[in-house]
Amino acid sequence: MALSAGGASVTQVTIQAPVKLNLYLHVVGRKGDGYHEVDTLIAFTDYGDSITVEPADRFEIVTEGPFAADLPDKEGNLVIHAVRALRDAAGFVGGAKITLSKNIPIAAGIGGGSADAAAAMWAVARLYDVDTKEKVDLFEIGSGLGSDVPACLFRRPCFASGVGHDLISAPVLPEAGVILVNPGVKLATASVFKARKGGFTPDGSNIEANLEKVSLLVSFLKNRANDLTDAAVKLCPAVEDALYALEQLPGCRLARMSGSGATCFGIFDDRAAADLAASEFEAPDHWWMQPMALAMPERV
Repeated sequence: MALSAGGASVTQVTIQAPVKLNLYLHVVGRKGDGYHEVDTLIAFTDYGDSITVEPADRFEIVTEGPFAADLPDKEGNLVIHAVRALRDAAGFVGGAKITLSKNIPIAAGIGGGSADAAAAMWAVARLYDVDTKEKVDLFEIGSGLGSDVPACLFRRPCFASGVGHDLISAPVLPEAGVILVNPGVKLATASVFKARKGGFTPDGSNIEANLEKVSLLVSFLKNRANDLTDAAVKLCPAVEDALYALEQLPGCRLARMSGSGATCFGIFDDRAAADLAASEFEAPDHWWMQPMALAMPERV
């Protein structure tokens, strides 16, 4: 493939980069290279960032949105690394102007950077008509970029194991309402894993489970946990405050931290229940709160 910027098959592509939630997260072991092995159930929501790409001679990124100012230097952004890796693998000539609408906090345990990188790769692949079925393996590229990128490329509820790259489709999940709360503190994943104490948890996945109703999902999750919560609370005590605040909201069926934090989520029967509870939520001004729902993102 040797498409140039002028040879792009379409003139603009927009793809959503949905919030990724770790509904539970068990640390099940540690490899010889120091990386931890996990067992986690990943879901996505109907809210998140947005990526728009247009043909250009080189890759450049423009950021907007409430959290744009918190993003790393543009050359260090994972989105740029991802699309350059895609270009190297696909062999097209040119780039893209990438507009990233950053609507969720960064370093927050909800896969923002990984979801942005995944959405950007899908968008650029569509822009240049890259054959992602036979010629270029986006999941292989994504595995070299970060532990959450493959799941964000998959864009479906899944159990992830190993270092996060081994994915198995999860059972159908309900369109439960959720409220996300972030206490305004960034937590680095490596720091949280380093602060974690204790042993390992046996694999808790069950690909045969019936999770279609909220009650069934909550019952399933109550037998599991996020093994990084205590470490995150040690580094950021406000995580415990966020969990407590969610638990007090009317209709909250379960409150838990996502990923390595500091974002926490509460599960509700539906989006209407989440919206109602959010209207009664009182928190410090520097906290971020957003109601949304579990959803199946657009397939690309």
